Amino acid sequence: MALISAGFLWFTWGNDVINHDNIHILHALVAFGIILVFSVLYKLSLKPVEQEVLPDGKVSLKNVLQTGVEALSNLFKGVIPHGSKDYLPLLGGLFFFIFISNILGLVPGFLPPTENLNTNYAMAVTIFFYYHYVGIKKVGFGHYKDHFIGPSLGSGLGMVLFRLLFLAPLMFVIEIVGHCVRPFSLSLRLFGNIFGDHQVVSVFSDLTFHTPMFWVPVVFLAFGIFVSFVQAFVFTLLSSVYVALAVEHH
Repeated sequence: MALISAGFLWFTWGNDVINHDNIHILHALVAFGIILVFSVLYKLSLKPVEQEVLPDGKVSLKNVLQTGVEALSNLFKGVIPHGSKDYLPLLGGLFFFIFISNILGLVPGFLPPTENLNTNYAMAVTIFFYYHYVGIKKVGFGHYKDHFIGPSLGSGLGMVLFRLLFLAPLMFVIEIVGHCVRPFSLSLRLFGNIFGDHQVVSVFSDLTFHTPMFWVPVVFLAFGIFVSFVQAFVFTLLSSVYVALAVEHH
C-alpha cells in the first residue's frame, strides 16, 4: 500500500531509461510472462489420458485453468453459434491477458498495462482486423460486403434501384462509422475503468495508511479484483459479438 501511495514503481527505480512513454510495454511483458509460467505449469501438471478422467480431489492450478477455459468456451458457444472453438485461442488468450494486466495494477510497485491507451488500442485494432478477416474467410467477400449495404428489399426493379441508389450508400456510411468506432469504444472503456479503479485504490491507500483505518484499502482492492474481471469479461464478450456478427451468413 505504501508503495502505491508513494508512487513507487519497480521498473523506474534507479534508472532514467524507463519512463511514462514505455513503462506499459514492460508491464505488458510481465503479464505475458505470468501467462507463460502458468501455461508451463499447467503443461507439467497434465497426466496420461486414462488418469485425467477423474478430476483432482483438491483445488489446483490445473483445475482453475480448466474451469476458466471451459467457462470461456461455453460463453463463446452461446455467442457464436457455429465453430466457436476456432476463436477460443485468440479470444480466450485476450481475456487472460487483460485480466492479469488489470490485476497487476493492484500489486504494489506495478502498473496495469491496460491503464495505457496504447495497449488497449493495440488489442482493439487486432480484434478489428481479426473479425473482418474471419468474416471474409467464412462467408466470402461477396456475402460479407452485404453486411455494409443493408438487407435485400425484394427482387422487383423498384426495390433493387431503391437499395442501390439510396439505402446502400446510407447503410455503407453508417456501417463504416460504426466499425471504425468499435476500437475506440473498446479502448476507452477499458482505460477509463482501470484508470479510475487504480486512482481510487491509490488515494485511499495514501489517506488511510498511517491511520487506524489502514484496512479500508483492502475493501477497494477486493472491488478492484471484481472490476478487473468484469472489464476483461466485457472486452472479450464484445469482441466475440463482433466475430459472431462478422461470420453470420444471413
